[in-house]
Amino acid sequence: MAPDLDARILIIDDNPDMVWILQTLLEREGYHEIASATDPGTAVDTFIAFEPDLVLLDLHMPNKNGLDVMAEIKEVARDFVPVVMLTGDLNPEVRLRALGSGAHDFLTKPFEKTEVHLRIRNLLETRRLHKLLRNENELLEKKVAERTQDLERAKVEILQRLAMASEFRDDCTGEHTQRVGELSARMALVLGLSPRQVDLIRAAAPLHDIGKIAVPDHILLKEGRLTTEEWEVMKRHTDTGARMLSKSVSPTLRLGERIALSHHERWDGTGYHGIRAANVPLAARLVTVADAFDAMTHPRPYKEALAVDAAIEEIKSERARQFDPSVVDAFCDAYADMKLAV
Repeated sequence: MAPDLDARILIIDDNPDMVWILQTLLEREGYHEIASATDPGTAVDTFIAFEPDLVLLDLHMPNKNGLDVMAEIKEVARDFVPVVMLTGDLNPEVRLRALGSGAHDFLTKPFEKTEVHLRIRNLLETRRLHKLLRNENELLEKKVAERTQDLERAKVEILQRLAMASEFRDDCTGEHTQRVGELSARMALVLGLSPRQVDLIRAAAPLHDIGKIAVPDHILLKEGRLTTEEWEVMKRHTDTGARMLSKSVSPTLRLGERIALSHHERWDGTGYHGIRAANVPLAARLVTVADAFDAMTHPRPYKEALAVDAAIEEIKSERARQFDPSVVDAFCDAYADMKLAV
């Protein structure tokens, strides 16, 4: 086992002569990354700046002993760094106390060259193996995270495609879900939401009507007015969609669940579940406006498309009744400033 001569070694001892002896021994062995501190009060600052792989620490120093310094080092250390106590005290109780406080080995004064070399080499090998294991763990965690992200993306894509398949039943282009997602995201941007929140809304909003997959065609595509019983079946698509997206660890699907459940609530509380105003999740309030506007401005088997200007006026007329006033304002700003395609 060859010594790691590139390892960084920090010597902390209030006796400059002792520091010189140790440094000389280490340099003769081929170590060249060596730092020292003779003031225990500045030892931790030196440790932070130097980032050593090994610390040689005098046990008995004035004002602040080695145990105190070691405790401070362990508070700031970001990784495993072995500490070797330097002492001429052969008292077993002292050594046990040092070991119990976190010391990894001892060097007894006066130093013996071979002992210094072997103890340092062994602890540096322990440090090397620890770093190797840490790097392997980090690589494994990265791979797991990447795989988890791949699985989440696949899950979201599958559900979005399922939602799109549902939309094909009453939207011949199947693009309604994506338009709602984009318009919702642009309104969120106008409202000042963070980029991450905007992206989540863009991804989750297309799932709003996924529960329609369970609505029979004779109800979903009916040209005339729905009966009371048919309307109750239609309304259940919000609960169905929420159940389909529930119990997920994915932030996108968790948000999609809230949107699916609440996107037919009204600001005045007369929606599907009677939830009103700010009690409705903001993402759902955004989707409510985006969904209504897109549905008005695109033809369906049971209706003609409404002119864009007329649809905008309809959205404005429902401000503070069907729609959140701040979301209506964001919709108007987004449409005017960004010239949204419809």
